[in-house]
Amino acid sequence: MTTVNDPDAIRIGTAERDDVVRILGAHFTEGRLPVDEYDERVNVAVNAVTRHDVRALFVDLPPPYPAFMVPPTMAAPRLPSYPPPAPAHVYYPPPDYHYSTKSKVVAGILQIFLPFGVGRFYTGHYGIAVAQLLTCGGFGIWTLIDGILLLVNGGTDGEGRRLLD
Repeated sequence: MTTVNDPDAIRIGTAERDDVVRILGAHFTEGRLPVDEYDERVNVAVNAVTRHDVRALFVDLPPPYPAFMVPPTMAAPRLPSYPPPAPAHVYYPPPDYHYSTKSKVVAGILQIFLPFGVGRFYTGHYGIAVAQLLTCGGFGIWTLIDGILLLVNGGTDGEGRRLLD
């Protein structure tokens, strides 16, 4: 029995019927419905007038369901943010960078003119240096590009400290 405030008493439209038929088809392809039962349920869905008429079609089936059958979710209550955001006038000093004793200019020149990873041995990146040594610096191209990047961008030493300018 449906009442005035009953959500199942709401009439459905063509879009909802099409959605029901599509989802019944998904259950059919999953093997949950035999052909004759699928045909019966599709006929009921096509002729359905209210949500109540459609809900009975999915009583014995697992999800997915038509969108209007899925209960609405409640939004989580909004909690105050802790700690409160800092005011805009607070000054945060830049991070304290620790500089290496190695120079980016020396590392870059060593990489360019001695293309066997010498500049990377100098900075303490032994893994890259050995790889460049074994590949002859990528036939010179890898070490040339690496040397230019060291000269332009600098880099870090083997302990992660920034190279000196």
